[in-house]
This record gives sequence, C-alpha cells and structure tokens, in this order.
Amino acid sequence: MEGNAPDGTGPMHVPFGHIVANEKWRGSQLAQGMQGKIKLVFEDGLTPVDFYLSGKSCILYITEAELVAGNGYRKRLVRVRNSNKLQGIVVVEKTQMSEQYFPAVQKFTVLDLGMVLLPVASQMEASCLIIQLVQEQTREPSKNPFLRKKRALVSEPALLRSVQQIPGVGKVKAPLLLQRFPSIQQLSNASIRELEAVVGPAAAQRVHAFFTQPR
Repeated sequence: MEGNAPDGTGPMHVPFGHIVANEKWRGSQLAQGMQGKIKLVFEDGLTPVDFYLSGKSCILYITEAELVAGNGYRKRLVRVRNSNKLQGIVVVEKTQMSEQYFPAVQKFTVLDLGMVLLPVASQMEASCLIIQLVQEQTREPSKNPFLRKKRALVSEPALLRSVQQIPGVGKVKAPLLLQRFPSIQQLSNASIRELEAVVGPAAAQRVHAFFTQPR
C-alpha cells in the first residue's frame, strides 16, 4: 500500500469501497463486525490513525480502556488535527464504565480541536457506523434518485443512536434530523437556521455547538 506518510498523518491510497485498518485491529470484534460487509486491508505503521475510509478521511478510535486510563489519547488526536492533509473523525466507546469520562473527551475533541466526535456503545455498533461512513463517501446519491429517497427515509441504527446522544436531541428529534441531513457530514455542516427549521432554536443551538469549534 503506497502513499502513507512517515508520521502516519499523510494521505493514504485506499482502494474504492475498502477500509485500510491499523494492524492492531486484526482479529478484534470491531474488525470482525466489518468483515464480509466491506473489504478490509490491514497495514502496519498507521499510528496515530486506526482506520482510513478514503485517501484523506480517517477514524481515530478511543476504546473504553483508553478513556478510563486518562488523557493518553489526546496526543493522537492533536497530531491528526494539526495535519492539513487528513480529516479525522473520532469514535469513542461510551459505556457504563466510561460514561463519566465522556464529557472531558467530548470537550477536548469538539470544542478544543473542532473535530467530529461520534459515541458508540460497543465495537459491534462502531463497525456498523464505520461501514455507514464509508458508504456515504462511496455513493453518489445526487445521481441516483432512488438511493437519495431511500437514504432520506431510512437511517442506520448505529448512526441513529449516535445522533440521539448529541445534547438536546434524544430519540424524538434524531430521526427528524437524519431525514433532513442523512449523513454525519451533512449534519455537522448544517447552519443554525437550517437546524432550527427541523428541531427548533434551542436544540439547533446545542447541535450546532456540538459540531463546531467556538472562536
């Protein structure tokens, strides 16, 4: 696999519809959840990246154990954030054990670094979410009216649960948001005015704040 920068924060050549995964995930529940549904290619030396979704888009995964252990994950996030070659999405295991540590990683990731953060309850849920993110990047819904309608009406369960955990959203407003903004990328780029039309001004402010870095 060519194109990986020496420091692990450069563009990576990712075959269409594939995921390039850090070798450390081989045999994991997360990798097993994706096998058979998408093509995985394992590579050494991807630190600090865990998964490449495309040449310039990657996943930084924070496990329950890493979250509980302290702030060791921060250095990885900063390295990717400081790279102008990569767009990093941070996926965090938010479990009963790690829930008390979640606000700190949320503040650091979203407010301090301005990166997208997606909470998951397990590695199996994360595998569904990562597959969804890859599919978002490889599809061209604007050229497929049927696909556009289908995606507007049906949301992946893992994606729905992640949006439900955004402050001010919950189970009622999450489906409404995903009908209007069927991907994380679209939702994170929505303006306050666009969000207000779907969930009202109070929730719109909280959703917008979740995805944007205050200046």
